[in-house]
Amino acid sequence: MKIIEELLHDIEIPRMVKIRQHFHAPEIENVPQAVHEAIQSAGVLNRIGAGERVAIAVGSRGVAMLPLLVRETVNAVKSVGGIPFIVPAMGSHGGATAQGQMDVLEQLGVTETAIGAPIQATMEVVEIGKLPNNLPIYMDKYAFGADKVIVINRIKPHTAFRGPVESGLMKMITIGLGKQKGAEAAHAFSFKYMAEHVIEMAKIAIERVPIIFGLATMENAYERPAKIVVIPAEELIHREPKLLKEAKSLMPRIMFNPIDVLVVDEIGKDISGDGMDPNITGRYATPYASGGPAVARIAVLGLTKKTHGNANGIGMADISTKKVMEQTILEKGYANALTSTVTQVVKLPMILYNEKLAVKAAIKTCNAFDLSKVRLVRIKNTLEIQEIWISEAMLEEAKSLKSIEILSEPALMELS
Repeated sequence: MKIIEELLHDIEIPRMVKIRQHFHAPEIENVPQAVHEAIQSAGVLNRIGAGERVAIAVGSRGVAMLPLLVRETVNAVKSVGGIPFIVPAMGSHGGATAQGQMDVLEQLGVTETAIGAPIQATMEVVEIGKLPNNLPIYMDKYAFGADKVIVINRIKPHTAFRGPVESGLMKMITIGLGKQKGAEAAHAFSFKYMAEHVIEMAKIAIERVPIIFGLATMENAYERPAKIVVIPAEELIHREPKLLKEAKSLMPRIMFNPIDVLVVDEIGKDISGDGMDPNITGRYATPYASGGPAVARIAVLGLTKKTHGNANGIGMADISTKKVMEQTILEKGYANALTSTVTQVVKLPMILYNEKLAVKAAIKTCNAFDLSKVRLVRIKNTLEIQEIWISEAMLEEAKSLKSIEILSEPALMELS
């Protein structure tokens, strides 16, 4: 390690200023009421007959107010005599086991007690058809056997591909409800074809499975519900693309571009499927998605507790620490990579002994013309970017932006 310390000895870490970014952020005040109003305005409850078993598909993402969304959907089904139950719709997440997927739901607050309906989890699927290229389409066994199916999910940009629909209701139908086999099949031809496959697979699923509607939520820049919409199944293909455009307009962002060094305190599967959201970092694992700031170097300093050692996404960092490697359980990230066929996310970056050396290494290698004026941004994670830190060299630019509030005087960065 001595030679590394010598190489980095003269690299200065800039003083940092804490700022607050202000985003346009519409927010729903009464979520239960909004759920019922959306369901009523869509006129979909008459599709449920008394005594019919209704599977409600719920995913693994940390959707804002998810237990409330599920509970009120359950109540709406009960109000017309339906018998609701929950099925996990999360592809291979939760270790690709039924119990693991129930555990994920519990961590998200979706329990039988909280939502008033039983949870039926299985990894068994039924093949419901094939695309012309022989790609099989699978459906959760319990959802396939239900009288009716409802899907709940957040609509937002995907982290690895661009298309008319990305993360949302149709993707949950094809990949989430397809369980591990469905996820594996959908990813088999790479993300290059994901946009068209999600739509074509969803069309067949809607024809052959009694899906009656989807409840979509869009979130503002502060991860709060901004809009709730209910879409009849037959309208999903036409209406979800419009909602995706709206969701993109509500996303938070780092209001500086370019960035020489981005320091991320923590990554994790609870933050993003990619550990850190590339829509925020500008660093994508595939060539089929783009957007965000131009960032020369990314240094990752930690893993979240809730990721339980899954460092999926660490491969998108340039520098990390010995502590991160000690916390990493490689097999967990590898399982995600093998299912998605994207291996870039689990490659190992340069590993330094501590945080200070990691940040110094990122600065040294960022190729800025003047390292004394390095444009360095530090964030906790890619979900929490309202309050962030910027290097002193960026202060005048920050003062010129109406959406930026200066919160502190320049100070030394706290690093282990």
